[in-house]
Parts: sequence; structure tokens; C-alpha cells
Amino acid sequence: MRAVLDANVLFPTILREILTDLAQAGLYHALWSERILAEWRHAAARLGPDQDEVAGAEIALLRLRLPEAVQPDDGVAAIDLDFPDPADRHVVEAALAGGADLVVTANLRDFPQPLMTGLGLRAIHPDAFLLGLHDADPGAVRRAVTAARDKAAALGGAMSLGEMLRRCRLPRLAKRVGA
Repeated sequence: MRAVLDANVLFPTILREILTDLAQAGLYHALWSERILAEWRHAAARLGPDQDEVAGAEIALLRLRLPEAVQPDDGVAAIDLDFPDPADRHVVEAALAGGADLVVTANLRDFPQPLMTGLGLRAIHPDAFLLGLHDADPGAVRRAVTAARDKAAALGGAMSLGEMLRRCRLPRLAKRVGA
């Protein structure tokens, strides 16, 4: 399974860690484009200049971690389609260029089901996506979630597994892993 990760699921550190750990574990093939990475960096820069630098470093590490994930977004296949937010066309372009099945996004409204189905794609919330991965390999998901919590704790963000997942807007995953 190939899935494009939208900027809104890459920007939150804990969610990105969980998703990329699971891609590295082979549960799916993660994809994104340069424009998705730029959108993430722009969102971080709005929080302050130091956050722009942090995002730049995190993006560099992500490129090293999953170098095969970057896909072009040339704007050809979806240019004439009527998206609720035309600025999101590039996400669909990356999905089409990468032969993805899914777009993992927290903003499902911008990727309406009829439009996505017509392109052979499906938009899915990260909570639902991670539930599907959990069904396929509960141990791998549990390890990824625990590793993300441990990294957060090492950086001074100690919290329970359940609290972390709820803060990441993953309430169904929290229930599934018993947190």
C-alpha cells in the first residue's frame, strides 16, 4: 500500500514519528512531495523563526530516513478538477505521481470522496489509517506508538500513552491499543 502523507500529518512531531516508523517497518510505503514539505515548513515558520529552523532540520532528517518517499507534483492530472481548496491539488498530484492508494490527511473536507474515487484514490484520517495498520500488525503499531512516547518523554514531554494519542487526535487508536 502506498500513501501520501499530507503536511498536516507530517508537522505534528509525534504523529510523524509514528507514521514514519511504520513505513520503515514495511507496513506501507510513505510518500510526499517537495511542496508538501514546504507547506509543513511554512506552517512551522508561522510559529516563529526558531520553529522554521527546527522544521528545516526535521525535514532534512526525514529526507535521510525515507529518501524514496519524495514524489513529483507537476500539476497536470488534477489541474482541471474542482477541489474545495485548490491549494491542495499538489497533494493529489503527488499521490498520482507515486501510484498511491491513499492520502492520509487530517483535513478530509478538502479531499471529497467522489472526486478522489474518480482518481482512484481515497482520503483517510490518520486515526482510521493507523487503525487499519494496527489490524494488520498490532505489535508494530504498539512499538511505534511506544517509541514516539519514549522520544517525547526524553525531550521533556512525559505523558501516558493514552494522553499522547488523544493529543494527537488519535482517540480510536488509543482505545485499540488499550491506552
